[in-house]
Amino acid sequence: MLGTGPSIQLMRLFGIRIGASPSWFVVLFIFIYLASNHFRTELGGSVTEGYFVGVAAVLLFFVSLVMHELGHALVARRLGIGISGIDLWFFGGVAKMSRDTDSPGTEFKIAVAGPLVTLAVVGVCLGLSLAIQDGAALEVARLAGDTEISPVLALLGFLMWINAILFVFNLVPAFPLDGGRIARAAVWRITGDRNRATRIAGRIGEGFAYLLIGIGVFLAARGSLFDGLWLAVLGWFIAMSARAAVTSTVFTERIDGITVADIMDAQPVSMPAATPLTQAQDEYFLRYRWDWFPVVDEHGRFLGVVREHAVDDEITAGRPVLPVGDLVEHREAESWRVRADAPLEALLADEQLRSHGALMAVDADGILRGVVTLDQVRRALSAALPQRIA
Repeated sequence: MLGTGPSIQLMRLFGIRIGASPSWFVVLFIFIYLASNHFRTELGGSVTEGYFVGVAAVLLFFVSLVMHELGHALVARRLGIGISGIDLWFFGGVAKMSRDTDSPGTEFKIAVAGPLVTLAVVGVCLGLSLAIQDGAALEVARLAGDTEISPVLALLGFLMWINAILFVFNLVPAFPLDGGRIARAAVWRITGDRNRATRIAGRIGEGFAYLLIGIGVFLAARGSLFDGLWLAVLGWFIAMSARAAVTSTVFTERIDGITVADIMDAQPVSMPAATPLTQAQDEYFLRYRWDWFPVVDEHGRFLGVVREHAVDDEITAGRPVLPVGDLVEHREAESWRVRADAPLEALLADEQLRSHGALMAVDADGILRGVVTLDQVRRALSAALPQRIA
């Protein structure tokens, strides 16, 4: 949920980049300090034991957060939405999708995937605690008191409860929490209006955020300064994100009806796949001075792009009559495509457009119909918005 800035890559899972913003490292050390003190008191052991159990608990909690976001990401990818990565930050994690959802069903499936993973983590922790020590689950869960428990059971109990709290919190029907996205999907399904659904979920999100801020101020005034500040800042971030979502609906309504076909260059320069490399070099790269060109088959279907350096390397290697179709970057072809009838709104958050600088507009049969560039999108927005406002 919410958003993050630049991040440091930690790993890749299922081909998805997992990163962490600088704020996450601050939270990591704070959590380790708090958890170490908690487990040292809970287990009645040494400082060293409390520290190692605390570190394990915090790291496993963040693993569960990554699993939660992977739930969102893998379902989104299965439904045709690209994922540029998952970032951990001050208040949790966020799966960064290349575009917004285009139907209430898709919105619901992606939104509910994360909480279901979290619920599964709760179930696994409970099941393991029962398997390790029959009848100790409730003592483990409450992490209190008089009953002596092992470090493993204490760890499982901690993970079970913190993920249970995360599960309940995330299901609050306040945008941008997962519950808010589920609510948006429901209203969208009933009304058929995504913008109206977003406004309703966003307004609930703002109200919930102000409630958190109020509770945070109250706790801080009562002496729980850390907890109060944490809740207040979290509420502030939720309020900003919810307000941004509501504001964006006004913007999207003003550009409603504009499609990629309305702004694209409908006469793109493209290379037939059978074009020899020397011809490609002379008639395309040296003539137009572009770094790449789209390549099409004999029926005009977009195959991918060919880059100048690839052509130059093959000519230097003594293969001047090789057809450019052999150099097409087929693995990247999908990232260059956009439907010509797609709404302009779909391009606003398209990371591939920002990465490539342009996308190939194709029809339902994959035939190249035009090229839309980042500059064309910017010009279309600056030209369309004043007209719609007036």
